[in-house]
Amino acid sequence: MEAPVSDERHAQEGPATFREVFAQTEFRAVYAANTLSWTGDYIARAAVTVLIYQETASVALSAAAFAVSYLPWIAGGPLLATVAERYPYRRVMVACDLIRMALIALVAIPDMPVAAILALLFTITLANPPSQAAKSALMPVILSGDRLVVGLSVNTSTGQAAQVVGYLLGAVIAAHDPTLALLINTATFGLSALIVRLGVQNRPSAMRREYRSHLLRETGDGFRIVFGTPVLRATAILVFASMLFAIVPEGLAAAWAGERSDGGVDQSIAQAVIMAANPVGFILGGLVMARAVRPDVRIALIRPFAVLAPLALTPALLDPPPMVVALLAAVCGFAVAGMMPVTNGLFVRALPDGFRARAFGVMATGVQVIQGLAVLVTGLLAERFPIPLVVGGWSIAGVLLMMVTAAQWPSRERFDEAIAAAAATRGEPVGSRTPAPEPTGPAGRGTPTAAEAPGNGARRPHTVG
Repeated sequence: MEAPVSDERHAQEGPATFREVFAQTEFRAVYAANTLSWTGDYIARAAVTVLIYQETASVALSAAAFAVSYLPWIAGGPLLATVAERYPYRRVMVACDLIRMALIALVAIPDMPVAAILALLFTITLANPPSQAAKSALMPVILSGDRLVVGLSVNTSTGQAAQVVGYLLGAVIAAHDPTLALLINTATFGLSALIVRLGVQNRPSAMRREYRSHLLRETGDGFRIVFGTPVLRATAILVFASMLFAIVPEGLAAAWAGERSDGGVDQSIAQAVIMAANPVGFILGGLVMARAVRPDVRIALIRPFAVLAPLALTPALLDPPPMVVALLAAVCGFAVAGMMPVTNGLFVRALPDGFRARAFGVMATGVQVIQGLAVLVTGLLAERFPIPLVVGGWSIAGVLLMMVTAAQWPSRERFDEAIAAAAATRGEPVGSRTPAPEPTGPAGRGTPTAAEAPGNGARRPHTVG
């Protein structure tokens, strides 16, 4: 693996390029595997809802088939993600893909009872947290400096695109043959496993065997490091706060389109446009910010974008037509994408090696819960008040929340110190190390940055990227 490039160098030279990121063989493998499994998964989700509805004519059961995919994250996401820390990341990813491949093939068996399908779907989704946690934890191992931020932007933007494309393809294929859509998903998981097995290096597990205890304690260590480390806690609060309002237009799209589908715009088209607007804005924002904006400018824009995201939705108070609502949602998505990859990059590099998968489980579960609560609460409010008033008022509250959150955002020096501290940690349990005397960095900053830390060069490819 080639030598990592420091953040300081990239700040001077400009952002990393897509060519530099895709030049990494392992990134190409993880990216291809992700894209395949995501697209196939969304195709299958759309197909399963159609399959169950065809067999039962029950909207409730069809919706349950879709909702069951979120249950593992809510019920035990952090615990399942901890499993990924105990074993080599490649082994975890391959095993999860093969398990999902076999189980989704069972779902495709004709005349499978609905109860069995729901049970299989739940079992399949149990493999999602460890698989995604392993992939997330692997990213800073194979990408360094600004390449990590660009790689995260590419991954998240592709994930949004895979969701849109997968749902569209799934709906079209399932209308003719739901079983075919499920078999396509089986093939994508198989190809994903093969690509990871051949394209990703086999590294030892991130958690050293002598530091293992039991899953509950190890999972608790993940919570403690996220919420007990100031810069990580600040990042978690920023991410969770942004999820409170960014999802609202998508969650209320059906009702909103039904109330305002005028001016010659069909209700189904209005709903689809509103629901797709935020992902489209996110895709554009992620790619533009990753490629066209210097790393130091991206970091400086975190606070303005944090406030802009809910601010973009406040004109909903004026009850605009659906196409304007979609434009507002797209601007919100652009702003979230402008800050999310760079904050994610800072977050994963400030995590010690051996805690990244667990921290991913904490964050992913938090995002799922926050989004669900936001849609639930705003949906209940929309039962009593007009939707424009609910979305506009909710967004104004979001602006105030994000102003307070942005005001507490740590300085770059604080992140540098956290990254340096993470580089000195080798997966020990939280609180197991005796704090070392604080070294003196340049310009009175205290702890040196990751690039300045003594001896960090030999260790860095396995810790901060």
